[in-house]
Amino acid sequence: MNSKEIKEKVLKALDEIRPFLASDGGDISLVSIDNDRIVNVKLHGACVGCSVNQMTLKTGVEMTIKKYVPQIERVVGVEDHD
Repeated sequence: MNSKEIKEKVLKALDEIRPFLASDGGDISLVSIDNDRIVNVKLHGACVGCSVNQMTLKTGVEMTIKKYVPQIERVVGVEDHD
């Protein structure tokens, strides 16, 4: 699987996750994929600062992305630093 295919599959996984986050007033976007192994995502809306967002990332988001792209090793939440 090449980098373009990996990105397309990660975006599909995020599309599957998005309705669940939206139901809680949040959203997620892809920031980058490092070395075709580490996915960096950014949480938006109600997900920012939510005490369960790290758990959401690990369980829901990472599991769903790995279902689409098994070679992904982990998913990292990126925050704004401004």
